[in-house]
Amino acid sequence: MRPVGSKYLLEEPLGRGATGTVWRARQRETAGAEAAVAGQPGETVAIKVLKEELANDADVVMRFLRERSVLLRLTHPNIVRTRDLVVEGDLLALVMDLIDGPDLHRYLRDNGPLSPVAASLMTAQIADALASSHADGVVHRDLKPANVLLKTDADGQMHPMLTDFGIARLADSPGLTRTHEFVGTPAYVAPESAEGRPQTSAVDIYGAGILLYELVTGRPPFAGGTALEVLHRHLSEEPRRPSTLPEPLWTVIERCLRKEPSERPSAENLARGLRTVAAGIGVHANAAQVDAAFGVAALLAPDPAPAPVPQAPGAADPTQVLPNTGGGSSAYDPSAATSVMPQTGQPGGTADPTAVMPPVPPGQPGPEEPHPWQSQLRAARDRNEQTQVQYLDPSQDPLRRRPQRQAPQQPPQNRPQRPQQQYAPAPQQRPQHQPQRQQYAPPPQQQYAPPQQPPAQRPPRQPRQRANPMRIPGLGCLKGCLFTVLLFVVAGWLIWELTPLQDWVAEGKSYWDAIGDGISTVTDWISKLGEAKDTADQIGNQQ
Repeated sequence: MRPVGSKYLLEEPLGRGATGTVWRARQRETAGAEAAVAGQPGETVAIKVLKEELANDADVVMRFLRERSVLLRLTHPNIVRTRDLVVEGDLLALVMDLIDGPDLHRYLRDNGPLSPVAASLMTAQIADALASSHADGVVHRDLKPANVLLKTDADGQMHPMLTDFGIARLADSPGLTRTHEFVGTPAYVAPESAEGRPQTSAVDIYGAGILLYELVTGRPPFAGGTALEVLHRHLSEEPRRPSTLPEPLWTVIERCLRKEPSERPSAENLARGLRTVAAGIGVHANAAQVDAAFGVAALLAPDPAPAPVPQAPGAADPTQVLPNTGGGSSAYDPSAATSVMPQTGQPGGTADPTAVMPPVPPGQPGPEEPHPWQSQLRAARDRNEQTQVQYLDPSQDPLRRRPQRQAPQQPPQNRPQRPQQQYAPAPQQRPQHQPQRQQYAPPPQQQYAPPQQPPAQRPPRQPRQRANPMRIPGLGCLKGCLFTVLLFVVAGWLIWELTPLQDWVAEGKSYWDAIGDGISTVTDWISKLGEAKDTADQIGNQQ
């Protein structure tokens, strides 16, 4: 077991997320007055220990302490109650009630989608929790099924419990986020969050619409292979209505997923509309309830005063005006004279002595170069600057540039005797013993001399391009077989049509009888030809 503070002991991990690890813990002693719930020794609780990079960030620690009272007073039947906050060294932890049940993401994976009525009633309870938090000025900003725990009552009914309130704002600190980044999950992030526009409580309504869509279909409306593709679909695509989704429930989802935040309903109106839809699409709904469900669009009015989300870390904290401690009225006067701070030097009004910087360590730069401590401060400042991205010519990229292959060098005796051109690095390096050769100086940007090509070298012969470069194994054999089969078919047809084979088959002659008849026919035909020739010769002799 690992102690957390002086009042809690960690027993076993229950789950890990993007901001920390949730542990099952036990209370060792009663908490003090600073805790929202004192508890009893031996009581089981859940403790979320934030990641080390969050605990090491000074802005997160200050925000953690400043919003302590906001998180502790955030209570609702559908919100996991925060009992205590622990700050000890490099450890930040939230002590919460232990919900002995799965999260909504795991429940959908194991049991499949919910019915439209059950999904509407469950999302209505989540909207009630959002309405309560928005009234206190707290925006969740990471609403998804994994942040909804299912609590089972004694009568067997499940109730959603929304958790991780305030974690998104704690993670939004200068050391952990940059410009044009957002806090949340890409599949559930609102378009204004993806674009870096000012955010309000409408981002939670957008997440509630995606959650409701996933409850009835089993998947979010926008998906993709990468986070960038998912964000692009949030910005440019409209959700598609499933064929099995009732029209009143689709009206609620479509209104929650509007690209413009001002067109989305408030959390309170969303809960009222979902309960109206659940009553109208049920099996036992009467005509009045059905009509009210089809007119749910009139109930989904937008929030006239949405809770704002700070655009940058610390933007939510207004500038504090110091009271006027001088003479006269205590009201702040912007036109008053500039106040002079009192001197803190030597008695008598003398100035403070000049501060001497630490000595330069041995082996460091001289006085004309920056001081080592200034270099360290500049390096720390550069680490907080955003990385600048600029265009790089592909020809200058060593990872994409192809190596240049040099032509083979011919022996010197095979080259024709012609004046050669040389590239000299500088005019003063020209040789003086070859005045007959013409020399050129390279341009200033040239750093490497190109390889010399022999003048009389023949260009390499280009390979012959085949009409069909793709080769199929066995294609030649297949062509030969098909040609042979075609030849046999044509020959058989000619034999059948041009020979008395049909008559022989009809008469039922045997093979040898057909051969004998054929020979007899050929012999008679030859005999007739001989007799005709003799007759023609006799007639010619008589004439």
